Amino acid sequence: MAPIAALLAVVLTEPTKVLPVYTNLFMVRMAFFVQNYFPIFMLGALFGKMMEISGFAKSIASAVVRVVGEKFTIMAIVLVGAILTYGGVSMFVAVFAVYPFAAEMFKESDIPKRLIPATIGLGVFAFTMDALPGTPQIQNIIPTTFFGTTAFSAPILGIFGSLFVFVVGMLYLEWRRRTAKAAGEGYGSGHLNEPVIATTTDKLVHPLIAALPLVLVWVANLVFTKTLPSLFPDVVEFQNTSVPAKNADPESLITSVTISGAVATWALIIGLVLGIVTIFIIGRKQVTASFIPSSKDAIAGSLLANLNTASEFGFAGVIASLPGFKVAADALLSIPNPLLSEAVTVNVLAGVTGSASGGLSMALGAMGDHFIDMANDSGIPLDVMHRIASMAAGGMDTLPHNGAIITVLAVTGLTHRQSYKDIFAITLLKCLTAFVTIGFYYLTGLV
Repeated sequence: MAPIAALLAVVLTEPTKVLPVYTNLFMVRMAFFVQNYFPIFMLGALFGKMMEISGFAKSIASAVVRVVGEKFTIMAIVLVGAILTYGGVSMFVAVFAVYPFAAEMFKESDIPKRLIPATIGLGVFAFTMDALPGTPQIQNIIPTTFFGTTAFSAPILGIFGSLFVFVVGMLYLEWRRRTAKAAGEGYGSGHLNEPVIATTTDKLVHPLIAALPLVLVWVANLVFTKTLPSLFPDVVEFQNTSVPAKNADPESLITSVTISGAVATWALIIGLVLGIVTIFIIGRKQVTASFIPSSKDAIAGSLLANLNTASEFGFAGVIASLPGFKVAADALLSIPNPLLSEAVTVNVLAGVTGSASGGLSMALGAMGDHFIDMANDSGIPLDVMHRIASMAAGGMDTLPHNGAIITVLAVTGLTHRQSYKDIFAITLLKCLTAFVTIGFYYLTGLV
């Protein structure tokens, strides 16, 4: 739908340019996104699937549930989702890994099942997706390409925003639990997709060992983010004659790579590869038994996610080239404060696309240079711009048409009517967090 919608807009403005715009603008922008982020999508999906089939994710989830206990059921599920996603497991994979434990614990604690999607959302789609420094989720990686920053940008602001979301989100969910209990509402009956907790004779690996790949991804990401710039010059150049042009100037065949814009992606690629190798070594028996079909599913899913977001990025490029977009862009950029302008723009576009990564890509792809100029004029570090953009992306993206929301509801067997009210409350909290964090930055100056 993205190219169709984009080209219909071109038809209404400059119909003679439909084909040139499609081949030389839409497809070029789409290819740019795939070029920059394909390895992250693919390796992230493969890493998450291997955490699942090795039993490592189940071991970690079981350990957290035991430690936190039934008394703090909601907190336990939030922490399980947060640990998995912050360690590099795909958010979609984490939903499948967390749900069986959530259903079992909610049933034992007699908490309404309709609260499970919001609980999983707080742990999986909230602070570990875009706020915590170093998170390997794509929403934290996209800004690095535009701002020349790293995944660990603005750590104090990221930690502050994460704590705000976690604390307020937990207070809300616990209030909803107590309200339901006072009204005599329990887990309920007749639910769809009730998980069957399978019993297995295979002993799960110790949770500390299971957590090793997650820790390794995070540590490697941090270490290589710091060390890679010292191993390369600021700009790397090499001959690129793969597509030679007729009578081309030799200098036009030189490809240059600016290291500051590539370090974040390179560091995460290395971290995910090391994590995958570690799972292979430790859980070789479990992994090899179903690696081929599982890896096919994981990589197919990553291709779909990558091309969906890339298509939205191409859509953004076409729309940004139209005369009407300048009116909307000028209105958003007329907000004098660069952080507020950026937060509002990213939130609006994430809501329109129903995708955090799609809205973030659209906003930065169309107006990234303007945000940089505004930040430089105001003396705001680009690390701060990175963190606010990333956090804003995870706000209004979770409208009813969001793919992650539809996935959570499908997996849990619930409907929008049953559960979306509480999901939307977490969405509003996420929107508020970006602006609260902006206020914290101006009050303290901490980055």
